Amino acid sequence: MRNLAVSDEISLGDYVLSGGEIPAMAFIDGVSRLLPGVLSDINSADSDSFSQEESTLGFPCYTRPEKWMELNVPEELISGNHQKIAQWAKNQSYRLTLTRRPDLKSEK
Repeated sequence: MRNLAVSDEISLGDYVLSGGEIPAMAFIDGVSRLLPGVLSDINSADSDSFSQEESTLGFPCYTRPEKWMELNVPEELISGNHQKIAQWAKNQSYRLTLTRRPDLKSEK
């Protein structure tokens, strides 16, 4: 019966929800970001996770203050050195991918 009514099947992950509303919203949000006018700058989608050639998770993001509850923003991020910042982001992205989604690296 299902084959008569379903043309495509899309998975948003390995979990069970009580209905289809939340995954439908996530899917619509993810796809709509690629439409002109949805993002204020369509080029910002180029830096999204999974938008680059290598599938990795995004890197941690920081904002002000530079120190909060004895935790400091990494020195590389406040150095002003764009090359160091880019290398830090790449390293963190790779580290997070290996620890949280190692399956993304084993597929390569």
